[in-house]
Amino acid sequence: MSIEDKPAIRDERYDAQRVETKWFERWQSDPALYAAEAASTKPKYYVLEMLPYPSGALHMGHVRNYSIGDALARYMWMSGYNVLHPMGWDSFGLPAENAAISNNTPPREWTLRNIANMKAQMKRLGFAYDWSREVTTCLPDYYRWNQWFFLKMFERGLAYRKKSRVNWCPKCATVLANEQVVGGNCWRHEDTPVEQRELEQWFLRITEYADELLRDLDQLDAWPEKVRTMQRNWIGRSQGALVDFDLGGTVGPAGSRITVFTTRIDTIYGATSLNLAPQHPIVADMVEKNADLRAKVDQLIAEQRKAREVGDIGAIEKHGVFTGRYAKNPFNQEPLPIWVANYILMDYGTGAIMSVPAHDDRDYEFAKKYRVPIRVVVLPTGGDSDETVTEPPLPFVAENGLVVNSGQFSGLSSSEAIKAMTEHAEKNGFGKATVTFRLKDWGISRQRYWGTPIPMLYCEKDGIVPVPETDLPVLLPDNVDITLTGGSPLSRVPEFVNATCPKCGGKARRETDTMDTFVDSSWYFYRYTDAKNDRAPFDSATAAHWFGDRGIDQYIGGVEHAILHLIYSRFWTKVMRDMGLVKNAEPVQRLFTQGMVIKDGAKMSKSLGNVVSPDEMVARYGADAARLYSLFAAPPDRDLDWQDTGIEGIQRFLGRVYRFVMRNTRPDSAEWLQPIPADLSPEARQIQRKLHQTIKRVTDDFKGRWHFNTCVAAIMELVNELYAAEDAGAHNPSAALPVPLLADVQRTLVLLLAPLAPYVAHELWESLGEPSNLLRAPWPKYDAALAKEDEIEIPVQVNGKLRGKVLVPAEASEDLIKQRALADEKVKMAMRGKQTVKVIFVPGKLLNFVVR
Repeated sequence: MSIEDKPAIRDERYDAQRVETKWFERWQSDPALYAAEAASTKPKYYVLEMLPYPSGALHMGHVRNYSIGDALARYMWMSGYNVLHPMGWDSFGLPAENAAISNNTPPREWTLRNIANMKAQMKRLGFAYDWSREVTTCLPDYYRWNQWFFLKMFERGLAYRKKSRVNWCPKCATVLANEQVVGGNCWRHEDTPVEQRELEQWFLRITEYADELLRDLDQLDAWPEKVRTMQRNWIGRSQGALVDFDLGGTVGPAGSRITVFTTRIDTIYGATSLNLAPQHPIVADMVEKNADLRAKVDQLIAEQRKAREVGDIGAIEKHGVFTGRYAKNPFNQEPLPIWVANYILMDYGTGAIMSVPAHDDRDYEFAKKYRVPIRVVVLPTGGDSDETVTEPPLPFVAENGLVVNSGQFSGLSSSEAIKAMTEHAEKNGFGKATVTFRLKDWGISRQRYWGTPIPMLYCEKDGIVPVPETDLPVLLPDNVDITLTGGSPLSRVPEFVNATCPKCGGKARRETDTMDTFVDSSWYFYRYTDAKNDRAPFDSATAAHWFGDRGIDQYIGGVEHAILHLIYSRFWTKVMRDMGLVKNAEPVQRLFTQGMVIKDGAKMSKSLGNVVSPDEMVARYGADAARLYSLFAAPPDRDLDWQDTGIEGIQRFLGRVYRFVMRNTRPDSAEWLQPIPADLSPEARQIQRKLHQTIKRVTDDFKGRWHFNTCVAAIMELVNELYAAEDAGAHNPSAALPVPLLADVQRTLVLLLAPLAPYVAHELWESLGEPSNLLRAPWPKYDAALAKEDEIEIPVQVNGKLRGKVLVPAEASEDLIKQRALADEKVKMAMRGKQTVKVIFVPGKLLNFVVR
């Protein structure tokens, strides 16, 4: 029997809806299909995509993210691993409150309805999740453990309460997140300027781990370098000195001196002003009785906010206002004018700098604009000699040079002066060496309803009292009136606020702030390992099995989470390690950040109205086509420009695969399972060669760079050759593929497609008569000998110009290739009358004659 034989009756028409409905129903009837094996001797593999916020519906940006993780999970199952691949919902947060106001729907109802809808979408798309481990962060069985962790951190001194400046809308009478401040105004009241207020807030002491968070980035060599760089910059470790500048009398509650952090104390004699952040406490004292100064400072604050929205505050145009006050330089007693400047940030150092315009780019720009004096105090050295350049181009910002015009410290190198000046400041009591971080403690208080209640009480007798662990969870009450006015909604629920002090038995008041939702996502992946545990957040031994020594085997998500989510989860893991809950110091071993899906020139999002619904794509083209197109249209780390014509092409390709297999499957044939003959025809040998080359390309991509677009392209090339072979066999029976080879080709083709297009792959696997579960079927093995070319084509150049190509055996020697090349008429013509001066030979690639 050969390829040209056709079965009497076989449906070769690819109907995606029929095929996918059949397998969808089968998969839903087997809830354990994607479950990790409880007692398995297989090596473990934990693959995870970042959990979504249940906004109501998926879009193709989500589908791309989850298709990458799903393909990897299926490949690892087929490669013999025990795979953990769970999914859950990051379900607290502002959007639910917004919806409650606009739709008059309770946040819990809105959220759970959205979860049900998105879960149904994920199932229809065929994502292989173990839903028995589903985590929903807004449910008490999860947020109870948020509260438990908070109490443990409070016990360890890592959770504390202090006054902090916050964004405050006077009309809403509540705190606003940074993203709710638009152009300096409230997002709901566009004509209402947002104020800065000091409120008591709860913080987690992440700075306690700042050095370790920075140091351990060096161990994360399987993370994208851009992510590690972003985290290094966010942590922002700086080694320098704190120096006090005396104000010459009490200015106000903030004190009588300004403390500056500097990494370049060697330039302090070049300071010509002190520049403060607009939010500096000293500034608040200065503007209290100066309405004109207050208005100018408020303008600087608005400029900062606008620059933050754009995303590059470092590029802000430098503006400032002179306060009319002065502070003394402690090294030379020189009075320095005090300015407020928009390029000084309160969250770096102390929020105050000594401005040294000759030796700092930003200070130089500021000084030139406002005609502040510029004084050179460091000169470049002359390389290896002791000579110096007397007038360097300004600003001169090199980290080492010769210190001049600096009193007793003149003549020292910068490094020597830093050491000597720091010691001088410490000895005289106006400074000290220190290390600062850009990273600040994590403020988790939110004056909003839809979040985890902070489990603390306020007693008139005993002060701040933690809720006993036995009383957890502190339940979030239902049916709360959410108006965004009058502060936290929970403060208006007497049955929630009024409590009994567990220490004295007297009256107590509950904390009415809720936790930042980043708390929820900082440890959810540990809960997946033991999601039903009602005695602990998770069992340590179970977590240790899945996390090992280095964390999640593969984590996948958008680069927009590179800083906050990932840095908070790293902090949380280190705290849990110190509590003895886990052994690993990092939560994620390998991280992959996928590109965005672009539509009409912008990132796909509901707010822009350019969302492509997967429901529509599934209805028109099928889930496999939607998934496969999201993997094929661009490398997964690059942005994908969505085109409907592209998914149509993928649907046609799947139809070609389906038709080829349906026409040529012969599971009942006596030859179907026979060994492949050793003496294959050249045509059959070429198909076998192409098959093993394709196995190698697809396998290498799964193991390495994940360029699934080239995986799909390789499979397409194989299918094209199979169609060509089928056509050749129809016209010449002697050229038809032997049935055993045809069987091997079809089985392997389906196996290669299985992680990428699981619906059609399962249908074809069954049509091939395979009784095994395709999800656990062994991944095809690459045979280097079978993939090897018998003959190769070598380009022949003369003086770098292509003049011909020669077909030679794959193992041909250089001499044989030269002989064949010199016999080529076009090559002979190009070399006629010329002398060969050099021959360049790249084995298997190129032969170039250099002639004159």
